[in-house]
Amino acid sequence: MQFGIKGLFLLILPLLMLFGAHKFYVSVTNIEYYEKGKALQITSRVFIDDYEKVLEERYDVKTLIGTHEELSNADEYIEKYLNAKFLVKINGKPTPYQFLGKKFDNDIMICFLEIPDISLEQLETIEIQNELLMDIFEEQKNILHFKILEKKKSFVLIRESNKGMLIF
Repeated sequence: MQFGIKGLFLLILPLLMLFGAHKFYVSVTNIEYYEKGKALQITSRVFIDDYEKVLEERYDVKTLIGTHEELSNADEYIEKYLNAKFLVKINGKPTPYQFLGKKFDNDIMICFLEIPDISLEQLETIEIQNELLMDIFEEQKNILHFKILEKKKSFVLIRESNKGMLIF
C-alpha cells in the first residue's frame, strides 16, 4: 500500500509541476550512469521562482532566471548555490561535479550536472546530500532517483533526512 501511494505521487508529480502557481515545494533529481562517456549524469528540476527567491535571499541578487532580462552571470549564482547545497560522495569521498548548464520547461529550471571519468568496476557507493531550497522552505522535499545499470532506487529527502545512498 505504501509503495502504491509513493508510486502514484511520483507519477502525478510532473503534472503538478506544470501549473504556474504552486503551494508545495519539491525538486526532482535524476542520477544516471552514461556508459559510453563513463560519466554520472545528473539532472535536477526545480521551480524557477523558488530558486530565484533563494538566490535573492542568500546573495542579494535578482537573477530573473529564464527571462530576457536574466543577469549575464546568473549561472554563476546558480552554480554557487548548487555547490553549497548539493553534495556528492563517491565511495565515501566528496566528489566535485561540473555544472553544464540549464534549460527551461514552463516554470521549471532543469540543471545539468556531470561527474566524468567514473569507472563502474570501482564504484561501491554513491551518496547524494540534497539541501536545495531547504534553507528557506521548511516544507521542501527533494526527490532523488538513482538509475545505474540495473540498480534503481528513489528517496524523498526532507530537512531532517537529506541524504540518499546507492550501494553496489
